Amino acid sequence: MSDHTGVPNVYEQPLAGGELVPLTTGDEVSKYAVSYFPKDERFLFAADGGGDELNHLFVGEKGKEAIDITPGEGFRADFGNWTADKSGFFVSSNERDPKSFDIYLYDAKTLERKMIFKNEGGVLPAAIDPNLRWLAVDKLVDNADSNIYLIDLHKKKPKQVLITEHAGKVELRASHFSRDGKTLYYSTNEHSEWDQFWAYDIAKKTHAEVLKADWDVLFFKDSEHDKYRVSLVNQDARGKLTITERASGETVDIPGLPPGNIEEASFSPSETKLVLHMSTDRTPTDLYLYDLEAKTLKQLSDTLNPQIDAEQLVNAEVLRFESYDGVQVPSILWKPREASAENKVPVMLWIHGGPGGQTWAAYRPTIQYLVNQGYAIFAVNNRGSSGYGKTFYHLDDRKHGDADLDDCVAAKAYLQGLDWVDTDSIGIMGGSYGGYMTLAALAFRPDEFKVGIDIFGVANWIRTLESIPPWWDAFRASLYAEIGDPKADRERLEAHSPLLHADKITKPLLVIQGANDPRVLRAESDEIVEAVKKKGVPVEYVIFDDEGHGFAKRENAIKADEAMKNFLDAHLRGS
Repeated sequence: MSDHTGVPNVYEQPLAGGELVPLTTGDEVSKYAVSYFPKDERFLFAADGGGDELNHLFVGEKGKEAIDITPGEGFRADFGNWTADKSGFFVSSNERDPKSFDIYLYDAKTLERKMIFKNEGGVLPAAIDPNLRWLAVDKLVDNADSNIYLIDLHKKKPKQVLITEHAGKVELRASHFSRDGKTLYYSTNEHSEWDQFWAYDIAKKTHAEVLKADWDVLFFKDSEHDKYRVSLVNQDARGKLTITERASGETVDIPGLPPGNIEEASFSPSETKLVLHMSTDRTPTDLYLYDLEAKTLKQLSDTLNPQIDAEQLVNAEVLRFESYDGVQVPSILWKPREASAENKVPVMLWIHGGPGGQTWAAYRPTIQYLVNQGYAIFAVNNRGSSGYGKTFYHLDDRKHGDADLDDCVAAKAYLQGLDWVDTDSIGIMGGSYGGYMTLAALAFRPDEFKVGIDIFGVANWIRTLESIPPWWDAFRASLYAEIGDPKADRERLEAHSPLLHADKITKPLLVIQGANDPRVLRAESDEIVEAVKKKGVPVEYVIFDDEGHGFAKRENAIKADEAMKNFLDAHLRGS
């Protein structure tokens, strides 16, 4: 996928290098690459309705009109994987029941399909045996506890068989099956603070450790014939990739690979080539091709706008500060080059989404733009963030707007101790949950931050929790365990909903919203803007009619960035 024309479309990147070859066109609908067909020139891509997250799957072919193989309205469909013999592929869809995803098997030649798993609700299909025998599903108990069930699809009346009996709170998530279908790989934090990968031998009904680290292991993949294994670890907000030759156990080094974050890795079926999706601190995601036999590395793409000199951008720095109760809070700093004790600069706290998200030390175009305009960005991975162990992750459960917000206040105090910071010009911003934190900061700590930028943030927890998309139903118990039950915890949720306390907001506010957002409804932003405006507080509002929970179209992203910059110039920058 590339948005170099302004709207995401699907392209083909020649392995010899050179220009992208467009496979889809158009500027109305954003389209995302999914997979080639293994035995012909067709390809799969996904598209939704202007950010509504109701994805459909399409089959494309050069010179022909694309075919929607999941026609209809009001549901979403997602690609799963190819069968072992590449004769078909799996698709999950909630068209039958908005709350449950069924599994369909599509014939690669005819595109005819049949349902192979009818989901009676409460489980998340997670992994399918490519040989069509086994299905693994996840069942969430709450946000700290889950289980994996195995289903034998060959039986007339398939039953869910629990394979992860455990004591206490343990998170378990099915990942994928081995190609022979004899082993299920899954992630778990049962044995340490970190997510590890384990294997379940279906015949022997035994579990064994596969991969562990002193950080979360994010994923691993084996090449087509199991010659190589590639794994990715979230090492202190950066992606560390390891390639191993399985027979010898030796690590395969990639000479010449620049330091940065690996986001994806794919082996060729021949096991001779590896494609990496990688960004550096100062350059966006590019494709790299590593020849495992010749041991040569080639950069296939150069996606940074040629009008931008990467040397003018800045590297991210991982820092930690002590919060109000002694907890060490990890954070990422992007500091303007001109910042010094003689030239103090304003700072914006950047709060991630989630709630349990994490800001990585990576390339972020909005951040680099604001830093280039003279604003430091301090991304606070407050308690409750992922990537720092399960204890840290659960420190903010049902304490949103309190414990996590006070981490942000402590971050401000830390920044005020740095000699290059304009101590009177510190604001807060974020998207989704980060937008909530922005509104919470202005409403519940009204004297702490000079300005706030809310990007599709929650203003009213009761409405948001009662209007979650139907396809999130299996996550409901987990979401309620973390944030609160809109019925049982109504009093607390109302006390921590900024909309219900908007009269306390006195600092300038910018709100940015996608009209089609299915997670945080437009009403959240409409009403907080109206409430703040009534108080006579400076408030600006930017709405995108063709976006959802995020901005896919480049023109919209630029408009949002410029609105932020102009707002900060007017309300944050000191003399």
